Parts: sequence; C-alpha cells; structure tokens
Amino acid sequence: MSDLTPLSIAVLTVSDTRTEETDRSGDLLVSSLRDAGHHLVEKRIVADDVYRIRAVVADWIADETVQVVLTTGGTGFTGRDSTPEAVSVLLDKTIDGFGELFRQVSFEEIGSSTVQSRCLGGLANATVIFCLPGSTGSCRTGWERILREQLDSRHQPCNFANLVIPGRGQHGNG
Repeated sequence: MSDLTPLSIAVLTVSDTRTEETDRSGDLLVSSLRDAGHHLVEKRIVADDVYRIRAVVADWIADETVQVVLTTGGTGFTGRDSTPEAVSVLLDKTIDGFGELFRQVSFEEIGSSTVQSRCLGGLANATVIFCLPGSTGSCRTGWERILREQLDSRHQPCNFANLVIPGRGQHGNG
C-alpha cells in the first residue's frame, strides 16, 4: 500500500459564542486531522453570519494551498444557523451522499434528532468542503465514520483526497 498523501486542511468554527478557549469542536477537528497525518493550514472562528462565513470559505476555495475546508456549526434550524446558505452557493458540485450518510450514522447515536442536521459537502475549485454540526460529538462522528477514510488517499475504491491532489483529479476516482 502506498503512503498517505497529506492534505492541507482549513477549519472554520461558526459560532456567535465560542472562543479559542471554548472551541472544543474545532479543536477536535484539528487534532483529528493532524493525527491522521494531514496539515492544518488555518483555523478560524467566525460569527454565524451568512456573509462572514461565505467570505472566509470563498477565500479558502480561492487559495491554492487549501485542499479541504471543514466547518463546524451553523447547520441547525435556529434563526442564526446559516452555514448551508452561506456555503451552498459557492459549490461547483454537491456531495449529496455526505449529508445522507452523516444522518444515517448519526441516527445510530441520537435517533430521529439527526433529521435536523443540515450538514453538507461539495466541491469548488478543486477544494472539497464539508460542513458539520457544531457539537463535538457530531464532529467526532463525521470525522471517524466518514471523513477520515474519504480524506485518505489510500482508501479504496475511491476517496475525495485524490480529487484535490494535483495530477490525480481526472483519474476515475468514483
């Protein structure tokens, strides 16, 4: 088996209340991606505001050094939850199966409450974007049950890593 090709990943926490000291979900994603052998490009916290979220994610999509964007927070139904609205318009293609699979595996943990998750995934400018709920448990579920494998260039029969690694994106990755 070939070696892992580390990806360059940016992490965005969407919250009106979290700080670097209280951002357990963002910290979990950072430690998980590092433990898996990937590189953290940048970690930020932004208020749950459509235009602030969109500006940060758009900058990362345009940045050739960022291959993956992971967001946490803002995917529910409260008045300020706006991550899907902010990010969806930036996507060239949606990864419908990500949200579907996330809700399926999340159902095992939290039952029917998972129906309120509006997490999503997509591809924009050779960057994959995954928007997870804000709870630490949801981020752990998303990482351990889906993203760890899908961001591993060695995972077969297909993975998203090979779509964002230069020179590999056109080779029938599923």
